Amino acid sequence: MRNYTIEQRACRIAHYIVDSKDTVRGAAKRFGISKSTVHKDVSERLLKINPGLAGEVREILDENKAERHIRGGMATKRKYSHMKEDDLER
Repeated sequence: MRNYTIEQRACRIAHYIVDSKDTVRGAAKRFGISKSTVHKDVSERLLKINPGLAGEVREILDENKAERHIRGGMATKRKYSHMKEDDLER
């Protein structure tokens, strides 16, 4: 059984995201919950609990969303970079 309320969890996740500037996926992994739960906590529940904190989290999530395509491109580059090295060895 959990030893915290949903409101406490939402605030803990929000403070983590603000402090670390981590993504929803990273926060979900860190807290052992689903991405949809993190998203619901910080975008819906937090607005009712602490609107100021919700605004801070929204700024970080918007920034992460804007940078998402860059991170995806870098991950793809890393994924296929070893293939180029293998081709050169042949």
